[in-house]
Amino acid sequence: MIDIGLTHIALPVLRVDQSIEFYFKYAGMKVLHRRTDVETGADVVWLSDCTRPFAIVLIQTSVVQPVLTPFAHLGVGCQSRELVNSLCEMASLEGVLIQKPEDSGYPIGYWAYLQDPDGHTLELSYGQEIGLTLENAS
Repeated sequence: MIDIGLTHIALPVLRVDQSIEFYFKYAGMKVLHRRTDVETGADVVWLSDCTRPFAIVLIQTSVVQPVLTPFAHLGVGCQSRELVNSLCEMASLEGVLIQKPEDSGYPIGYWAYLQDPDGHTLELSYGQEIGLTLENAS
């Protein structure tokens, strides 16, 4: 099988293990692949929630200038508003909540912003219907 279409986004990170923990905790992602690049010596990790053929590629660097900051962000759909609220409570306690949950109605839904260890933004949402919109567009 050959991958086609949008397959990944690569993010520079300072501490790969902290980023793995963040995306596991807040986005349900797990490590699919991990290696050290032989040319650069950088750790490279592929993360996925295994719901579709898409990965976040974490690439260790010595300096990070976050490129995904609000308004630019990664978006993760959650199973319920309660899960969004629970994750945001945890994020608030850990000092990584950027924007508390807000209901923006259809088609945006209920959403909040978190900041990963390198300053990139992760959106948690409930009620966005991207999958359904894609099905109807076919």
